[in-house]
Amino acid sequence: MGIYHFVAASERFLCEEEPLEELLRERTRNYAEHDKAIDFWLVRQPAFLESGAIGPEVDSVPRPAAALISTDRKFITFMKLRLEFVLRGCFEAPSDTIADALASIGN
Repeated sequence: MGIYHFVAASERFLCEEEPLEELLRERTRNYAEHDKAIDFWLVRQPAFLESGAIGPEVDSVPRPAAALISTDRKFITFMKLRLEFVLRGCFEAPSDTIADALASIGN
């Protein structure tokens, strides 16, 4: 099983109101410069929020939701401090395949 850390909020907040695109673009550039594999993903309408495995606090996240998911706990802690009004947590994907962790309920 893979452990993934996340921050989640309304899709509008993460994708429109916050400068998330700029932060992720800068992190992607930095990873490329250091030959580091990408370990973070933005998922719209993430399935793990609907699975019931996270706990009742996910009900506080407005829908449609989006989540920034990473295997790097420190990065997610930084993003929680940077974005402030997000839910932070972690979950285990049912297998080691990244597709399970990044599943979306959206179209």
